[in-house]
Amino acid sequence: MNGFKATTLGIQHLLAMYAGAILVPLIIGAELNFTPAQMTYLVAIDIMMCGIATLLQVWKGKYIGVGLPVVLGCTFTAVTPIIAIGSSSGLGAIYGAIIASGVIIVLISGVFGLLVRFFPPVVTGSVVTIIGISLIPVAINNMGGGQGAADFASSSNVGLAFITLLIIILIYRFSGGFIRAIAILLGLVIGTVIAIFIGKVDFTPVIEASWLHVAMPFYLATPTFEISAIITMTLVAMVSLVESTGVYYALSDICDKRLTSKDLAKGYRSEGLASIIGGIFNAFPYTTFSQNVGLIQVSGVRDRKVIFITGGMLVALGFLPKLAALTTIIPYPVLGAAMLAMFGMVITQGIKMLAPEIAKSMENAMIVAISVGLGIGVSVVPELFVALPSKFGLNDLASNGIVCGAVTAIVLNIVFNMIGRKK
Repeated sequence: MNGFKATTLGIQHLLAMYAGAILVPLIIGAELNFTPAQMTYLVAIDIMMCGIATLLQVWKGKYIGVGLPVVLGCTFTAVTPIIAIGSSSGLGAIYGAIIASGVIIVLISGVFGLLVRFFPPVVTGSVVTIIGISLIPVAINNMGGGQGAADFASSSNVGLAFITLLIIILIYRFSGGFIRAIAILLGLVIGTVIAIFIGKVDFTPVIEASWLHVAMPFYLATPTFEISAIITMTLVAMVSLVESTGVYYALSDICDKRLTSKDLAKGYRSEGLASIIGGIFNAFPYTTFSQNVGLIQVSGVRDRKVIFITGGMLVALGFLPKLAALTTIIPYPVLGAAMLAMFGMVITQGIKMLAPEIAKSMENAMIVAISVGLGIGVSVVPELFVALPSKFGLNDLASNGIVCGAVTAIVLNIVFNMIGRKK
């Protein structure tokens, strides 16, 4: 493959994952009240770390790298837990938990294949569904202009949000292949252009951002280590590994490559290492992006060289805060519309995982009913477990809807599907 074609395909992969990659830092930064300068750094370092995480996976080394054409980005699974940890314990606790969970994943990477049996689709599907549903209020608040905004739910904000959503729907309906893959990115761009004409875009962060910067360890916060936060992020990381395992196998089929347990361990180790590096530079955990798998199927190009180029471009973009600042000027209503589509897709992914499992048995239906119900319920009313002892952060853990739902699904799956059943 010549360099021009490989570069063009690399740009396609970058565009396909870009909206998903920048939405996570934009959501978290907005919810935790980051300043424009902090938001610019957060987006820039996130893009850079997406590139590093991707390169760690594509490169097949002795101890790291699954060696498949896989692209990594920030996991949506981590959004709600990170916001909860940051709101209650501060930024330091977020990054301490990310680093610690990364270390744990690296340590258990060789045996995680044995733990996967505790994360069947009925468990992971329940967790993904809880995460998607718990994120919807964030999207709706942003569609109104952002929680606490003086013009919240104004006709201009709501109108802009639904125009953006309509644009995304129309692109998705009347296009295919690569254009459909970047429908949300195109919606963000077109929605922002419309917002410029109605005076809802402030270019100050772009003007004030520098052209170049150097990534700095602990720029936003110095890590602190709290056990409840670490357990939460470790559970999130395990769910992400299960999702990544599915992507690994999908790509191995596409590439006609048989995966061994050692290959899987190297893939898990790379994701753990990416989280450690991300935490040090104040970014977030990473997971495989399934939209890029679809792009490989559409293009038919399975060459890892293309993904190396994508990873390299992501790293290069991370050194350009002026470009990162462009993403921070997206108005809340436009961002909210894109979030609604993205988070809705997270919910449908969870439902897709759960549907065949529920059809298998009434026991699985009960697992889903209790775990999703409890997970969403606790997300809405976290005060339910306020009376629990605070030792080891037990009350914080129980008050986290995702952790509560995940643990419930794991325990119920053991009770209904593992204890007393023949192997």
